Amino acid sequence: MLASVLAGLLVAGCTEGYAQPQAAGENPAIAGGKTSSPPRPVDVKLASGDPRQSGGVIAAGGADAVYNYGPSVMLDRGQTRMWWCSQYGGAGPAGDDILYAQAQSIDGPFAGPGGGIPAAVFSGAPGQFDGMHTCDPSVLRVGTTYYLYYTGAAGDHALGNAVGLATSPDGVHWTRAAGGKPILGPSHDVHRANVYGAGQPSAVYLDGWFYLMFTDTTGRAAAWNGAGQFVLRSRDPAFGSGVQALDVGGFVPVATTSAPRGRSVVEGFSADLMWVGALDAFVIAHETDTGTTLTFWTADFTENPYRPVVVPGPWKEGPGLVRRADGHAPLSSAAPCDRVPFDVVRATVIGAAAAPTDLRHYGLDLLGSQSCANPSRVAATFDGVTMPAPDRTMDLVRSGQRVRVDRRGVATALAGELLEKEPREVAALPVATRLRSGADALQAPGRGLALVLDDRRLWPIPDGGIAAGNGSATKPVTDAQWDSAPRGPSLVG
Repeated sequence: MLASVLAGLLVAGCTEGYAQPQAAGENPAIAGGKTSSPPRPVDVKLASGDPRQSGGVIAAGGADAVYNYGPSVMLDRGQTRMWWCSQYGGAGPAGDDILYAQAQSIDGPFAGPGGGIPAAVFSGAPGQFDGMHTCDPSVLRVGTTYYLYYTGAAGDHALGNAVGLATSPDGVHWTRAAGGKPILGPSHDVHRANVYGAGQPSAVYLDGWFYLMFTDTTGRAAAWNGAGQFVLRSRDPAFGSGVQALDVGGFVPVATTSAPRGRSVVEGFSADLMWVGALDAFVIAHETDTGTTLTFWTADFTENPYRPVVVPGPWKEGPGLVRRADGHAPLSSAAPCDRVPFDVVRATVIGAAAAPTDLRHYGLDLLGSQSCANPSRVAATFDGVTMPAPDRTMDLVRSGQRVRVDRRGVATALAGELLEKEPREVAALPVATRLRSGADALQAPGRGLALVLDDRRLWPIPDGGIAAGNGSATKPVTDAQWDSAPRGPSLVG
């Protein structure tokens, strides 16, 4: 059977779709090649509208939690999920804990998994780098795996902070990755009066790359007070190999995650990062005098395509953008081809413990995005979105094409966002192939895992949970067999 599968792969053709340049990987232009794409926007002013805010505090720790800040907010398969930094006296070692709660909408009320008070789901590991504090969560779901990037510290200050990683099947029960060691520490380029070190991570998954933005008060390009935001990327979620650092000339390979920090993208602390497909740009949310400022960068971080926008209102500690599971911007439910919603949750007062608390929601829409002006823009706007299709199947938009998926659960695991109705603009994208229930899965030791779709191409997937959910038997192949077979893009963007 395996031989017949491989034989079919070798004679398979390719299906063309609409390709929209993204950060890297499947488009050579960003990696240094040439492209005939139209000129990118530079310093464009977009109008804003529909300002909004919650009527009060939307989430707070129960018990003795006297501070609440640094949220990571995810729209995940019909739920709004939030992780943030707080402290429960009974949660383990004295120090910061990461709490979790969920709600049906961004304005809450947020409750723990069983409907009670928010749960302390991640705390310090005595004797390890994060023995006292676990804080500043940034959570992604890629396929069926949740990734928690966080600040860890064994004590207070003295350059003790570093970034750790944990994984989970459900976003509640976590296992430390990388052997419990930090995946990123201070670079020690410069020692300043601010001895915070490295932390406050924000992660995005885009085009097969994990992007990680973070604070490092020892970074060479940080400001006098240590303020600055640095960016690394890797195809490895633990950043153990193939790491690239954003420098003055773009992304360059580095030997370790502690390589010198040559370029900062924002002068600030506790910022959040998001990819906005409708604008073909990254956005960084960071606090300034009048509220949360949204600063936009092109996919290669070379230009500012749009002017900064401020989400006004009080704040005391960095914002959490409301994001899809992959760290991308959600679509506007009212007008996805014209409006782009930006919503943030942030601490708004200094509480009795002299620490930030009172998490509240603020937001607005940017207008006139023209994100469905042509098929390429449609492809970028709806990339990673799934929606119902004929005969009880689902359509997944990926790399400018629709992939028809037999199983709804598989489609939602692959997708960053779920719509209950297909927008008419998506109909312009071709149906490239179909993922049938029980389709073969092939795995090569040095290449990864992929499903064989109706076009007989290998479409990579990030983990075996998707194959299992599709009822697909995984068959081993050699790296040479994998390399000789035609491949489609990754099913997870």
